[in-house]
Amino acid sequence: MRTPAAWVPLSDQEVVRHAVMGRDSAYRELIRRYQRPVFSLIYRMVRDRELAEDLAQETFVKVLNAIESYRPEYKFSSWIFKIANNAAIDHLRKRSLDTLSLDGSPHAQTADAVEATTLQIGDNRESALDEVTSRELGAQIEEAIGNLRPEYRSCILLRHVDGRPYEEIAEILDLPLGTVKTYIHRARNELRILLADMHDE
Repeated sequence: MRTPAAWVPLSDQEVVRHAVMGRDSAYRELIRRYQRPVFSLIYRMVRDRELAEDLAQETFVKVLNAIESYRPEYKFSSWIFKIANNAAIDHLRKRSLDTLSLDGSPHAQTADAVEATTLQIGDNRESALDEVTSRELGAQIEEAIGNLRPEYRSCILLRHVDGRPYEEIAEILDLPLGTVKTYIHRARNELRILLADMHDE
């Protein structure tokens, strides 16, 4: 039997291979690796800690039951996040989000990555938001994102909070790449309109 430290050098795919063989310690290692990020993803979607804990547990039960269907040529993280995201969307409720940074993903490692994940609401021709303070804008973004349809909300969070590339978002959401880009484009437009309406009010 492997000790917890013995799993550390192994890739996710290698650990999964042991889990498929029925080794409980391998499955526990997968939970150790993904418990926090899975909970984090679900919590940002549902904004309810107890519900997020339940959905995270449900996610890992589904992972255990479907582990043999995982295809190792794909990233395990994308596969498990897809299951978690589906669980969150199924239970999504309208509520406010914690402040979403306008300054790019906190996970961005380079200046280019920060720029790529920065949420752009307006453009050079629009000045409706120019007089809104950063604090007010943050609160309004929270409310506006809460009004997005679940698929759009998922795309915006995965892109602008997690900083994930379009290709991985497509894999996680099981959508064509073009659809992901369209959803993000439409979500940004909806946010722009919602924020402009809020400002007018």
